Amino acid sequence: MAWIGCHADSFELAALFTDDIAFRADYYNRDQHGLPMYAGMFSHAGTGLPPLARVAYWTRFAATGSAAVRDMIASHCISAGVLASNVGLDGGVAGLLAHTFERWDGKGLPEGVAGQDIPLEMRIMHLADTAEVFLRQEGVAGAVAMVRARRGSQFDPVLAGLFIDQAEALTEGLLDVDCWQAALDLAPNDAPLSGPQLDAVLCAVGDFADLKSPYTAGHSRAVAALAAAAGEERGLVADDVSELRRAGWVHDLGRLGVSNQVWDKKEPLSRADQERIHMHPYLGERILSRVPGLKGEAALTGLHHERLDGSGYPRGIDGTELGIKQRILAAADSYHSSLEPRPHRAALTPADAAARLRQEVSTGRISREAADAVLTAAGQQPHQRPAAPAGLTPREMEILGMLCRGMTPAEIAGSLFLSRKTVRNHVEHIYIKIGATNRVGATLFAVRNGLIEQ
Repeated sequence: MAWIGCHADSFELAALFTDDIAFRADYYNRDQHGLPMYAGMFSHAGTGLPPLARVAYWTRFAATGSAAVRDMIASHCISAGVLASNVGLDGGVAGLLAHTFERWDGKGLPEGVAGQDIPLEMRIMHLADTAEVFLRQEGVAGAVAMVRARRGSQFDPVLAGLFIDQAEALTEGLLDVDCWQAALDLAPNDAPLSGPQLDAVLCAVGDFADLKSPYTAGHSRAVAALAAAAGEERGLVADDVSELRRAGWVHDLGRLGVSNQVWDKKEPLSRADQERIHMHPYLGERILSRVPGLKGEAALTGLHHERLDGSGYPRGIDGTELGIKQRILAAADSYHSSLEPRPHRAALTPADAAARLRQEVSTGRISREAADAVLTAAGQQPHQRPAAPAGLTPREMEILGMLCRGMTPAEIAGSLFLSRKTVRNHVEHIYIKIGATNRVGATLFAVRNGLIEQ
């Protein structure tokens, strides 16, 4: 949990050091105190600026940078503690996390707590956290050399001595362990999270993912509510609506893997910037797919930027591989994103956001049925129709109308960007529900129930 709050100050960190992810990657390589710490900061401050402009930036940073870094570290510790509480951990964990950046010699931040006043659990974490990085980069010898060099300054000297004396035994086979699976194996399996508990955790995770940029504050919570309401509007079953809501909460988790240097850029994005952004649905899916109970939500997350015409990302798949849930989440995310400001544009009004979504429909990128459901749920258009007879779903009503007009299953599939197999399944369900066996019987049912004009 010690690093779980790191993205909450990414906006401020990128403003100081250009690329928040690159800065953090360099963090472990320097003893974070005195000249090594300042050398690391200045190596990142003003990156990309012309030489004279960078010197001017360094001058300003020398005057204000220390206070800004102290504020960010305090924010990190508070954020980590809040998330620990929000996911159900006891208050003691939050208290420990306040010492994430303290040092044994008292020269850490934010409070300068020293020695045994730092809880033992965090003194162990300080050493293990940094030693693990050096173990991967430089092997056991490199990790031991680093701990020896920082013994009594960054690290508790007694703990450092234990590590130095027993490094081979402590690290044997460590890099071969699947740490995620090891954590799952240690987790209690008699009471897995479900229902309201799982909802609370996913909602908290989504809220914190949105803190990556001030432009997305509250985004995931809003998309989740809108997608779930749209699913209900389309007549989805309760389990599908719940899955949509949960996927909405965590659909942007992969944004954490892309630097704020890109997310908060006001200038046109380069091709490299676009490629990095295009990876965030995949990253989110990869994170969630490791959780056995979130396979459905993971799949939805990975597809929320795909489009019917194949112009989406990251896979570039078309509508034949996108079901109604994927289409609704994409439409909900697109609509609500328009309501939020971005570095390069102001927020749109609800009416303009609705017009933009309808334009996406007209170009064949967004599903009309999904957009209608989202706009109805958002109050931007009236409810489309009363409950259908015989328990027909909105999609089945749509296909029934096409059947009555003589369209073949192949033609329906092409018109709706569905696979032929999916359309055949829909047709079979329609016939079963209305008691018909062919197009003529289906047409008579539609006429009797006033459905032809719909």
